[in-house]
Amino acid sequence: MSKSHRAKPSNQVRIIGGDWRGRKLQFPSIEGLRPSPDRVRETLFNWLSPHIAGAFCLDLYAGSGALGFEALSRGARSCCFIDNNKKVQAALASNVEALNCEDRATIILADSGSAITLDHSVDLVFLDPPFARHLLAGTLDWLLMSTSIHPKTLIYIETPKGDELPVCNLSIIKEKTAGEVTSRLVRINSLSLSYTSGLCSLI
Repeated sequence: MSKSHRAKPSNQVRIIGGDWRGRKLQFPSIEGLRPSPDRVRETLFNWLSPHIAGAFCLDLYAGSGALGFEALSRGARSCCFIDNNKKVQAALASNVEALNCEDRATIILADSGSAITLDHSVDLVFLDPPFARHLLAGTLDWLLMSTSIHPKTLIYIETPKGDELPVCNLSIIKEKTAGEVTSRLVRINSLSLSYTSGLCSLI
């Protein structure tokens, strides 16, 4: 008896906490798209537990949307997902529909590394750019210039293990390395919010 042809299963990542715990998100196979591992997300949302309820979130380089959907599952008020790939946009839209959260999720097709105008303040930013493309400094630069960022905004950043953060007046609140990924939760120093350009540079 010959083996029947089976299609390769879609890429999936599991929501690990909150109302949608156990639900799976679909995402396309795209170079550089690597959802944060379960243990990394568990650490992050333990850090964020006092801040997540009712928060306005921004998921830059959204990819699978795992961070933004995890935040929504745990009580965030809304999340704006930004990515420049149309396949990613379509997958995010499908996940929003599957989770029935159209009233709490916005998807923007745009380059997360370029300045983006938002229509409300942001409490939490998830910043997990493709590791090999050196996008972090430029993205932080426009974030610090954005009128949507306020003194209490928290920014979560993932980098390869051993990479230093760009120099741009960030206060590190939490930091942990797991495997080849370093996770940091930071806040922008209030002094930085009064500047308008050239805030971040690589060490």
